[in-house]
Amino acid sequence: MLLLLSDENFNGDIVRGLFLRQPNLDLVRVQDVGLREVDDPAILNWAANNGRIVLTHDRATMPNFAYERLLKTEQMLGLFVVNDRMPIRQAIDELLLLITCSEQDEWKGIVLYLPL
Repeated sequence: MLLLLSDENFNGDIVRGLFLRQPNLDLVRVQDVGLREVDDPAILNWAANNGRIVLTHDRATMPNFAYERLLKTEQMLGLFVVNDRMPIRQAIDELLLLITCSEQDEWKGIVLYLPL
């Protein structure tokens, strides 16, 4: 199962839906780990240091910071960029597919845009 970190503005309905469908999900929110109002590079750094893939809706800046980490050969354990116009149920279904059918190491250095 994947270890996840949702950024501050990630849709709470998606997070709740993920937990309803997968109660043992290992997902923490930036708010839960003291990263409220922290910039994207700090979130990516925390995620890398704690072995987590980041969930975000931020297509504008977060992927750029992820690619910058990779160019500097810094660890980046994965970034899932979920389109915020995607239906909530579809987002939950696609994330659960990734969570249950893939391994953490498969996403190292990968920026994945959803919908699939």
